Amino acid sequence: MPPRHSRACAPLLGLFLLAAIPAASAAIHAEHGFGEKDGNGSIASDLNPAGLVAGIIMEEAGRRRAVTYQHGQIRELGTLGGDEGFTKAINAHGVVVGSSQTASGAWHAFRYDAAGGMRDLGTLGGSSSYATAIARDGTVAGYADTSGGDFHAYVTKADHSLQDLGTLGGASSYASGLNNHGVVVGTAQRGDGYRRAFIYRPGTGMQEIGTLPGGRISSATAINDAGLVVGAAETDKRRWHAFAWDGRRMVDLGAMIGQGDSYATAVNAAGHVVGSVSINGFEPMTFVYKDGVMTVRRRDDGLYLTNKITDAGLVVGAVYTGHKFQAFAVPSQAAPAPPRRNPLDWFFMTVLAAASGAVLYRARRHFRAGLLGQRRHLL
Repeated sequence: MPPRHSRACAPLLGLFLLAAIPAASAAIHAEHGFGEKDGNGSIASDLNPAGLVAGIIMEEAGRRRAVTYQHGQIRELGTLGGDEGFTKAINAHGVVVGSSQTASGAWHAFRYDAAGGMRDLGTLGGSSSYATAIARDGTVAGYADTSGGDFHAYVTKADHSLQDLGTLGGASSYASGLNNHGVVVGTAQRGDGYRRAFIYRPGTGMQEIGTLPGGRISSATAINDAGLVVGAAETDKRRWHAFAWDGRRMVDLGAMIGQGDSYATAVNAAGHVVGSVSINGFEPMTFVYKDGVMTVRRRDDGLYLTNKITDAGLVVGAVYTGHKFQAFAVPSQAAPAPPRRNPLDWFFMTVLAAASGAVLYRARRHFRAGLLGQRRHLL
């Protein structure tokens, strides 16, 4: 569904981090998109420390193409024999994961690297699969159809085959985040039908994280190496609030925002959380929770799609230009708000405007009188 309001995007900081420069003084190129043409749009799915972007080109007709982008160059990743593909994540070694159509039109998870190209990760016995996250060592997490027709969360084994992570007693589960210790998070159905956020640890299995007080459902989206889990949960008022869970308690980030529905989408090594806020049906805004402080970015200083936050503090996703998405990134610290004028400034400006109007009115009368042959002094 197209957004209700278009946006004029200010020339914020763009996509490419120069890894050789310390993060605190990193140079970032200011540009929108990947240089795509002919009305095409783009989305940045993820960004690795070398400045390699995993992204999506969205053709004007609706077709999606999985790409990487760096130094002004687009690399097409191809497909698994079908027409479309899209990326979801990239690791420090430049290995990309996502999903692509096969020749039969089914969607399969893929793993791509420059040396070996695109590899089909298969399914759990069903017809389709999707990859959502990748660790430093190349382990992939996602979800796939089983032979029974239900999606189950998976993580890849050493041979790249899929390990079924099961559910919380219900029919389905979906993995969406993975850290470098092999810990997976996502959403799984319980025996009573409700879906809850889960955490899966190797050797321990799947455990429910829970939800906010009074809520019925929750979903985990990402986890960092320290074990901080983020996602969204229902409240007792049946709204969605972003949350952060440290293994002991669930912090209601949405309550800090104070309005609308909020969804945490990513967390970096420092524990900085980003996500989206939707208020009264207007286009979403980016929020950043950093060092105990919650900031909701102005619409001209954030992203329409807030996908990831890098360890260097760059928030990655896309802006909406009024007719298409364009890949973009912004720093996690907000730009300074426009200066607020002193009320006395407005008073003096009003007086000045009134005085100017009076002078112009008198000048026009005198000018017209001059045309009629009468000469008068203006003062």
